[in-house]
Amino acid sequence: MEEFSKLVGLLESLRGDKGCPWDKRQTVKEFKTYLLEEVYEIIDAIEKDDYKALQEELGDLLFHIVFIAQICMETGRFTIRDVISATHEKMYNRHPHVFKDGLSDSLIEKRWEEIKREEKADYSPLDDIPKGMPALSRAYLISKRASKTGFDWARIEDVYEKMYEEIEEMKNAGDSGAQREEIGDMLFTMVNIARFKGIDPEDALRYACDKFIRRFSYIGKRTNLEGASLRTMDDLWNEAKSIEKKGA
Repeated sequence: MEEFSKLVGLLESLRGDKGCPWDKRQTVKEFKTYLLEEVYEIIDAIEKDDYKALQEELGDLLFHIVFIAQICMETGRFTIRDVISATHEKMYNRHPHVFKDGLSDSLIEKRWEEIKREEKADYSPLDDIPKGMPALSRAYLISKRASKTGFDWARIEDVYEKMYEEIEEMKNAGDSGAQREEIGDMLFTMVNIARFKGIDPEDALRYACDKFIRRFSYIGKRTNLEGASLRTMDDLWNEAKSIEKKGA
C-alpha cells in the first residue's frame, strides 16, 4: 500500500543521518508511556463518538508502531514486514472457520483456545495477560479466561455471597497489609459480578468517574467549595442528579 510505504519511508528519514535529533535518540522503552497515552486517547475518541479524532488517534498509534519497528530493524531484530507477516499468519491460522474447516459458531471460541495451545507447548490461558494493564481490566480478563476453563461460580447469587464474605473480612482486617489484600479481594469479586452481568467493569468505572466529575462540577459552579457546608453540597449533588435523570 503506497500510503503505508510512505509512512515507513518517513520514519527511515527521521531516524537517518540527516534526521530529527529527538527521533534519533528514542529507544523502544521510551514508547511505553507514549503507547498508553495514545490508546487512552483512542478510547476517549470512541467514548465521544468523535470519528475525526478517532482517525487522528489511530494514525498516531500507527506512527508509534512503525517507529518501534524501525528501531528494531536498525538493531537487527525484525522489520515492520515481519510484524505484518507474522500477524497475518497467526490470525489466518486462528480463523479456520473462515479459511479452512467452516466450524459452526458454537465451536469457534473452543477451537481458538485449542489453536493457541498448539502454538505454545506450555500454554496457560492466563500466561499472556499483561501485568501493565490497568488492574481492573486485567482482573476482568483473568476472570473471563478462568471461567472458560470451568473454574467459576455456578450462579451470580454465589458471587454476591462471596462479596458479603469479603466485606466482613475487610471489616475485621488488622494491619494495612491485610486491609490491602481484602480490598483487592473485594474489587476482584466485584469484577466477577460485572462479568456475570455482561458489563465491562473498566467501562463502568469510567462512566462513574465522568458522572462524579459532572455532578461535582455542578456543585463548584453554584457554591464556594472552600466554605460550603456538607449539607449544601449534598443538596446540590442531589439537584444535579435530578437534572441528569430528567434529561435522560
